[in-house]
Order: sequence, then C-alpha cells, then structure tokens
Amino acid sequence: MTEIQGVNSSVSPLPELLAPAGSFEKLVTTVHYGADAVYLSGKRFGLRARAVNFDDGQISQAVAYAHAHDVKVYVTVNIFAHNADFSGLDRYLKTLAETGVDAIIVADPGILQYARERVPELPIHLSTQANVTNLHAAEFWIRQGALRLNLARELSFNEIRTVRRQVAAELEVFVHGALCISYSGRCMLSTYMTGRDANRGNCAHPCRYRYALVEEKRPGEYFPVSEDDYGTYIFNAKDLCLLQKLPELVSIGVDSLKIEGRMKSIFYVGGVVRVYRAALDYLRGLPPEAWLEPEQIKIPEHMLTEIEKTGTRGISLNFSAHAPSAEDMLYETSRVDQEYEPVGVVRGIDVDGKSLKVELRTVCRVGDPVEYMDTALQDRVHVVETMISTDGVAIERGNPGDRVSWILDQPNESFAVNAMFRRKKRSA
Repeated sequence: MTEIQGVNSSVSPLPELLAPAGSFEKLVTTVHYGADAVYLSGKRFGLRARAVNFDDGQISQAVAYAHAHDVKVYVTVNIFAHNADFSGLDRYLKTLAETGVDAIIVADPGILQYARERVPELPIHLSTQANVTNLHAAEFWIRQGALRLNLARELSFNEIRTVRRQVAAELEVFVHGALCISYSGRCMLSTYMTGRDANRGNCAHPCRYRYALVEEKRPGEYFPVSEDDYGTYIFNAKDLCLLQKLPELVSIGVDSLKIEGRMKSIFYVGGVVRVYRAALDYLRGLPPEAWLEPEQIKIPEHMLTEIEKTGTRGISLNFSAHAPSAEDMLYETSRVDQEYEPVGVVRGIDVDGKSLKVELRTVCRVGDPVEYMDTALQDRVHVVETMISTDGVAIERGNPGDRVSWILDQPNESFAVNAMFRRKKRSA
C-alpha cells in the first residue's frame, strides 16, 4: 500500500491495485500500465482452467519479471477439491514456495489446511468464493491462517466498513469485471448444462447464453424479461465497476482492489488497469482536507468516460449501496457493442524514435488513424504514414499477427514498449 502524501493519519493509505494475468503477455501488459500485483494460475488447481495459464517454469519466469518491476505475484489454488485433486498438490505448493510467489489464493478449507502444514512460510489469501459475508466468518478464517480475505461480492460498503473496523487481516475487494449470477461465483449451472464444473475451473459461462422462456401449462404468467429476435439473456449480469466509488473504498481502508479478467484480452485488462492506476494516482495528489468528506470526492469525468471504452456489458455498482436489481442486468444482448477496437502492441522502438515495431491485432492500412494509449490517459491520435514488413518492404496493409514497422505523422519520444494502440471502429 502507498501512503497518500499530505493526508492526515485518519485517512487510510492507498490500496494495492491487483490485476489479472491469464498469460505472460497479459502480465507484462498489466505491469506496464501500473499494477502493483498480479494474480495467475498454474495448469492445475485454479478456477480458470481454460485461460492460457502457466506451467512451473513459466511461473518462475513470471515471478522474476514481476519482482524485477516491484510487482507481487499471487497464484490461485482456489478450486473446490475432490480427493483426487490432492494428487500432486504437495509438490506444486513446494514449487511455488521455492519460486518465491508472494501468496497463494485458496477457497477450499482442506487445501488451506494442507498448505499450512506443508508450506507454512507461504502466505495464504482467502478467495471470494469462501463467502466471507460477516465479521465472525472473517475472524474464523483469520484463525485458520488466512493473511488476507477477499470479501464476498455480496457485501455493501457499510458491511465492509464493519469488518474493517474489527479485524486486523488484509482486506481485498473486487472493483471491476464480470459478475457471476451465482452467489460469490459458486455456480452449478455449467455442470448441469455442459458437464463442465465451474468450481473446479471449467466454467462454460452459460449465464451468457441466449435463452427463451416457454411455459405451456400456466397461461397468463410471464417471466419479466426483455427479448430480442433470438431469445433473452436472463442470467446476464452487467459488469462490476466501482471506479467512481474508489474514494469511499480508500477511506474504509481496504488493502487491495482486484480486477477480474484472466480470460479477457490484453486490451481489456491493460485498458482497465491504466484507468484505475490513473484514478488512484489522482487520489494520492488530493489535499488533506478533501479526505474529511471522502464521499464528496469525484473521480474526473474523463476517467469514467475512458473506462466505458473497455467494455463489455455495461456497468453495475453491484451490492456497494444496495442489492442489485433488474437495472444491473443486461437482458437484451450478451455484451454491449464497443466503439473502439485494438490495433496493435508496441514491441520495439527505433533509436531515433521515429519508427515503431508493432504487432498488429487487426487489419491496419496506411492512412489509418490510431490512438496511442498512454499510461497517464493522455491519449494521442496519429496517422500511419508508412508501414514496412519484416522483410523491409513498404506495404499498404498489415493483417492480425503481423509484425510491422510504423512511421507515424507525429513521432513522439514518449512511446513505450508494451503500450497499445486502438482506434474507433469503422462505420459499417
């Protein structure tokens, strides 16, 4: 946590910004855009089995890279384990401890006890799926050895504040990303419909499917949903976004702000991280008197506008003030159409700063306007004047996956490797 400069002792320090790393590329991107810590998974024992994830050697590389940039690494070991799942867990936990990960994230009490016995030196963070919804549950898990509690997503800010006042453990809350329709993410819908167990990392995300409700035997009884031509999305919750509530979370004294998205693109996770980083930096610079009434602090409008450009299902405050309602659901479609699309990632910069090596993520043509996504949200629009292939040939068009060199209309010395470019989508 980072102290807020100039703020009196009654105000909490800034919380850690914790970002998802579903692959090494996503880890690098979130580090570039200002994450203080990342969470990732090995090939087993995590709840995102279909993300790229990391083998043991890649976890070691991830830890080395993150620690070189003063970023912590937490590894998810958060499945709800059956007896057979413990095969290989002892070796895996010891490998994580030897690798130097900063903590493991656990939901299953059996895995927690197992880890405490075999790698007592490895800090344990409790997953949101452990459903910590009250002070007494928090005290229970602390006694079991949890150093940090990721509180249940069903808590209001007042309930979080009560827990904070009574317990000494670190508290972590989700602030952004997809919301499960189920209680704290513990869902059986995927198992029943597809045979893929969400609680062991294999969710098929049936809450995002199209549904049409038909009831033949109860005429006149209607389920209150909206429909498009294909059906209705009755389980489809809007995405969590607590950006405008950050001052209150800081004043409560939470220790970590967690962003969901290990299976999202680097443009999503990078785009979200850079906005929350900019917002936290903004809060750091406020005068002491502003924190006398944290509920009156407003996040700058351009940051709220920027977060809307990342997608994907609209935004919800979830339980922060009151229980969510139909207003927090997206019944008409699976996701909201986005105005912006990714173009490419900077992979290198010529010594003169006039040419960028870019890995394209969509079709790009000479003459296209592209917007550089600066870490400080000072985005700049450029025009691609020249594009050169890896063979040194000038080309008019590049395709997704191509590595090309760009010469832009306004060379800028502040370009950085691992930064991203986007553009407004072309009209159909």
